[in-house]
Amino acid sequence: MKLRVLGCAGAEFPHFHPSAFLVDDSLLLDAGTIGAVLSEHEQWAIAQIFITHAHLDHIRGIPMLADNIVIKELNKSLTIYGIRETIESLSTHLLNDVIWPDFSKIPSTHPVIRYNPIVPEVELEVGDYKVMAVEVNHTVPAVGYIVRKGNKSIIYTGDTGPTDRLWDFTDNISALIVEVSFPNEMEKLALLTRHLTPALLATELKKMKNLPPRILITHPKPQHYDKIASELDDLGVEQIELLRDGNIYEF
Repeated sequence: MKLRVLGCAGAEFPHFHPSAFLVDDSLLLDAGTIGAVLSEHEQWAIAQIFITHAHLDHIRGIPMLADNIVIKELNKSLTIYGIRETIESLSTHLLNDVIWPDFSKIPSTHPVIRYNPIVPEVELEVGDYKVMAVEVNHTVPAVGYIVRKGNKSIIYTGDTGPTDRLWDFTDNISALIVEVSFPNEMEKLALLTRHLTPALLATELKKMKNLPPRILITHPKPQHYDKIASELDDLGVEQIELLRDGNIYEF
């Protein structure tokens, strides 16, 4: 399983793109960044997009990708997976023929977008993958995803504050992609917006029976990147690595 980090920041600045993780070139976890990073042919290879929640920095690449496909006149569809609330938000507030065209109806003969609402903790088979959503604690309905391919697996939390259920699935995973948005001094804001700090992450890690071999940190606010990096180092957990856009991993 190959993981390519298209974007892993909690805001947008030069060299910092919003969340998007490409698995084996065709399966995308969140869609904050697509066209700004991927070439034409790389964009055409995307077949499935799993969205954790409806916040703009996790979905904003979808409209432009759909538009690029229509302009190219490709006879292909993107399947957008998400919990019911996320799918409803996308179709009602973004791809609604007001903010952007409703590409679930365009072109009429073969729409670009197909929505596939999913139910948490029901595993789906999608090609070579098994994917399961698990609810997490955020300000809007949100899930993390467990993606399995053969004997390899990753967990991606999306955005979450302190949570519980997701950690029940961390045994024998290859990597955990977990958010840390703020430095410790901003814990009050982190809890209010349901995100994590390095100290809060340490508490979450204690909820796991065993730590995975790689703990990849995503979603830091770029203005606080160096402070967060220092505080993560202070945790003394050797598996932790703070992500940067463009990183590629093989599991």
